[in-house]
Amino acid sequence: MGAPVNKLKAALASGELQTGAWLGLVDPYAAEIAGTAGFDWVLIDGEHAPNGTTEISNQIGGLSASDSSVIVRVPKGEDWFIKQVLDAGAQTVMVPMVETGEQAAEMSRAMLYAPEGIRGVGSALGRASQWTGIPDYLTTANDQMCLIVQVEAQRGIDNLDDILAVDGVDAVFIGPADLAADMGYLGNDQAPEVQDAMEDAVKRIRAAGKAAGIMCPDPVLAEKFIGWGVNFACVAIDVVMLANGLRKAALLHK
Repeated sequence: MGAPVNKLKAALASGELQTGAWLGLVDPYAAEIAGTAGFDWVLIDGEHAPNGTTEISNQIGGLSASDSSVIVRVPKGEDWFIKQVLDAGAQTVMVPMVETGEQAAEMSRAMLYAPEGIRGVGSALGRASQWTGIPDYLTTANDQMCLIVQVEAQRGIDNLDDILAVDGVDAVFIGPADLAADMGYLGNDQAPEVQDAMEDAVKRIRAAGKAAGIMCPDPVLAEKFIGWGVNFACVAIDVVMLANGLRKAALLHK
């Protein structure tokens, strides 16, 4: 018996469109609710939501019965944090602010056991191996790891070909807001220059045989980006949906 098959990794590799939701409410019950909605994937955000390893682990547990694949976005590309979320049961990790091929290669090694990588061997303590309940976990885990790197700055765009050349990178996710800010268009990711850079990046990513991802909770933008070739799309953000829903309800009887 080996590590669970990572169906998201397989779907992205085949070019299938995978849509999902961003989770920032930092609550296992809220994550469990999102897991019943029918998304292909849900992402637990450790960069901009106040999620530590304990909160992330608890949400992974809450999503254990969901048909949605679970992604964890780590706060930063640090091998120790990646190790902890992998042991907690994540098989797919998103790393923000990747700007060079060297960074991407380091993140790939952090995802894998030796000799391919540097992931520490402590699976007996983690959900990933079902606490030694999966006897062949160590020898099968590497094949099921999925690495998504975020390109969110002009330097990353400039080095995109080097990033795409890293075998361990399964997908590249464009961050429109940060890219726009870095290009001098803070708060305006619809600027033509930003849109052109993103479209070109998506086409290069897909041409390299990788999945191309982007943030697009607006339905009109989602259709536009999917038309470019995006096949890994965030179409909902739980915090925003809750906030907007509550504001709308508060105004009903004003």
